[in-house]
Amino acid sequence: MPEVFKRTVVLLLGTLTLLLTTFTCSSSSAMSPEVKLIGPRRVKVEYRGSVGEFEIAPASWLVVSDEKWDSLPVFNPNASPWAKGRVLRGVNACECAVFGALDPVSVVVKLENGEILARGKDYEFDESSGAIGRLSEGRLGEDAVSLISYRCVKSRIDSIVLLPDGEMSLIQGESRVLSPEPPVLEEGCKRLTNVYITGRNDVLTPSCLFPIDEVFSDELDSLDASAFVANVAKFNEENGGVETPVCSDVGAVKKFLPKTWAKLKNGEEVRILAWGDSVTACGFLPDDQRWQIKFGNRLQEMFPSAKVVVLTEAWGGRSSDSYRNEPTGSPKNYREKVLALKPDLIISEFVNDAYMDEATVARRYGEMLADFKEIGADWIILGPHYVRPDWMGLTSERDVDNDPRPLVRGLRKFCEETETPFADTPTLYGKLWRSGIPYLTLMTNNINHPNNFGMELFSAALARLFEE
Repeated sequence: MPEVFKRTVVLLLGTLTLLLTTFTCSSSSAMSPEVKLIGPRRVKVEYRGSVGEFEIAPASWLVVSDEKWDSLPVFNPNASPWAKGRVLRGVNACECAVFGALDPVSVVVKLENGEILARGKDYEFDESSGAIGRLSEGRLGEDAVSLISYRCVKSRIDSIVLLPDGEMSLIQGESRVLSPEPPVLEEGCKRLTNVYITGRNDVLTPSCLFPIDEVFSDELDSLDASAFVANVAKFNEENGGVETPVCSDVGAVKKFLPKTWAKLKNGEEVRILAWGDSVTACGFLPDDQRWQIKFGNRLQEMFPSAKVVVLTEAWGGRSSDSYRNEPTGSPKNYREKVLALKPDLIISEFVNDAYMDEATVARRYGEMLADFKEIGADWIILGPHYVRPDWMGLTSERDVDNDPRPLVRGLRKFCEETETPFADTPTLYGKLWRSGIPYLTLMTNNINHPNNFGMELFSAALARLFEE
């Protein structure tokens, strides 16, 4: 073999070896831990040659004795589960209840004199929500004081982590009836998986295991919205280069809403109307935690010379159709309370539009777009967050990257076709499980009212549209 040819082969082999080494390293760095159940409550974790096995403690209980109620309403079996009576304080969520937390067998109701009352004769309660009420023919009178004892299960999120010395460790989270949070880690620790302990089951299931994708594993506080949002973008880049629609991408406002963009860049006043349902009204959080206030402050920082003015028009429990169907003179008439304001920019949020299919979205939202153009207002649609799994047709809070709701499919299609910017909150919520967060733990009412972290995700999805 000629010497020149030999040198060429050696050079090619060396280059190939270097490429294979680089590929192996990059693949290794993208590894996520392998997590599986090896017993009723035992979890095995394998990560880069390290193996750990951990016994997960069962959920704990909140025991309540003689909770005092000065009066109870008559039990209404036909109402929503949380509205059938008074929700017991131990299982109370903001404006709702923690479903399944109450142990029905533990409920004991007494009069002040110690006389024990009978379920089905004197009182009744909803076992899923813990809403309790008196029965009109029973011994518990309209103004009678009742003492109620019961117990309810606490949920918890434990983290299995890799310590700086290479050993694995189990860090137990704080037990809470509502909205447990993963523990905050110390510097140098890497979160490998979260285990969600909830309900009264003695046996863990795969739906309790939330392996942390490598992209999110260095977040010491998994409720840091800025770190999470940045890592979602990184995750999308590293997993097949997920293509973001232009209407949801960086620069969408500059491209599609030139009037609003020019006002911001020129230092003018920009009046923004946040229009929506209870998530926008947000009576369940302090004012400064509402998504529109967070976003308004963020936008002001992005464009310091402009004057950002945020207005709010919202109606809890209602949809965009509710506004549009209200008669003239109504406190929530669409033309008088939305269009008449003539803002520069309308940002609409209606998770309650979830009953709409794609064809309905195209028709109804098309009509609104025409209305907004008529008054000279730009429009951004704020995509809905995830809500109670069964309301979305989901059976778990993991493996939920893709939002299954026809509303979301319809909104994305509508925005692409009409070049209306779409703040893609659903994509952010769909990635929460990959960072170890069961998304329902963000809901203050255990259904659909996001907490402060959840509101940050709205703000982040909107801010992305205004970046250059």
